[in-house]
Order: sequence, then structure tokens, then C-alpha cells
Amino acid sequence: MTSSVSISIRNLHKSFGSKHVLRGINLDVKTNESLVIIGGSGSGKSVLLKSILGLIEPDQGEILIDGQNCLEMSRADRENLMAKFGMLFQGGALFDSLPVWENVSFRPLVVEGMDRGEAKALAVETLNKVGLGAEVADLSPAELSGGMQKRVGLARAISSKPSIIFFDEPTTGLDPIMADVINDLIRKSVNDLGATALSITHDMASARKISDRVAMLYQGEMIWEGPSSDINDSGNDHVDQFVHGRAEGPIAMPVLKG
Repeated sequence: MTSSVSISIRNLHKSFGSKHVLRGINLDVKTNESLVIIGGSGSGKSVLLKSILGLIEPDQGEILIDGQNCLEMSRADRENLMAKFGMLFQGGALFDSLPVWENVSFRPLVVEGMDRGEAKALAVETLNKVGLGAEVADLSPAELSGGMQKRVGLARAISSKPSIIFFDEPTTGLDPIMADVINDLIRKSVNDLGATALSITHDMASARKISDRVAMLYQGEMIWEGPSSDINDSGNDHVDQFVHGRAEGPIAMPVLKG
């Protein structure tokens, strides 16, 4: 692992009306590192990820990708920057109207203008990397199980050999065995590409398996970060409660009383 930084976030704020979701986030993701951000629902994980991807415009702060502040880029420069990214969406987000191979090769086909024959060959090759055979290529997403859809989503994320990959709750909706399979594939894919990975999840089994380092987001602030090996001995009561799934602790869950 090198000491350079792929993603640097400085004093990032985002509010929606009176709700202050991100409260001065500072975070670095090193080149070739796999960083996982953990936190409960409503902690700001998705807003942070969407801000980095350019889907949400922050109110204040900087987001530097390989040293360039993407918040100050022109639309054209931002689109060029996006070529560095791969993304595995929480729900798979496959295009129902396209066969699997066109989903996997969507960027080479649509953005790069790759020949359809070459694009299909690329898709089959990439599907093999996530444990799916060539016979899957011509199926529709509706014909796939949830685990297979997640594998296809991963294949799409890595098909253009991105240098930075984002994973949004990669094991949501999967049974424990399939979740472990996906975690193994994520780890292998990131290592094979030598990519930088940033993931958000509340699944601690996934966080432990795919991360080199973990950061915890709570009420819009980064309250702890450190090596994955330190997660069970963080010295932070909020982190300890979250990673062990305890009802009692400083994180109070709202309960509606009938």
C-alpha cells in the first residue's frame, strides 16, 4: 500500500432545510486502500457517498480526487473524472430492459463506443471473474437470483478497470452465506485491480472482511477511524456499542410508544 491519498475530504457540510446531515467531515482514503465507513441509518453515510460521486452538492468543504477539487470542476472535467470510478449500488440497479452482458459493458458500449462484439466478450470475461459463466450473459436481470444480481453489479463496477470503486451496502438483502461470497469477491476484485475502495455499510461482518481501515460516522461527524484489526478495541463507547450490536449504550435508538 502506498502513502499517497486518492480521496481527501475536508470540512464537508451538508444540510437539508434545518437538518444538518454532514457536520464538518474530514477523511482521507489512501491509494490502494479499502476503507469502510460504518454507521447506523440516518448517520449521513449515503449523503457522504453521493457528495463524493457528485449526486449531491455539499454546502461547504472540499472533495479532492487525486489532488483535484472536484467541487470546482467544470461539468466536462467532472465527467472525465467519473471514468476513474466504479460503483456497486445497494439494490444492484441493473437495467431491466438490457441483457446481463449489456449491463456489464454499459460504460464501454455507451460512453466509449466499443464494438458490440468486443463489449460482449469483455462482459463474459468479467462475469467469469465474479464466478458467473458465459450462459448468464444473455439472461435478463429478472431471471437472476439476488446473489447473482449482486455479482452482475460487481462485474459492471469492475469492467472498465476503475482506479476507485465505491460499494453502497454491498451485502444488503443477502443471506449470510451469499453475503460472505460477495465479500470475498469484493476483496479479490479490489486486490486484482490494485484499486482504491470506499464502502458504506452497517454490516459488521462485511466491514471486517473487505476493509483495511474503518471509520465510524455518527450524527454527521467522524467519531473514530483506525485499522480494521482495532475495531473490537477502539476505546470509543459509540463504536463498541455499534460493532457488538448492543441495545444499551450512548447510541439511543428512538422508539415510538403506542
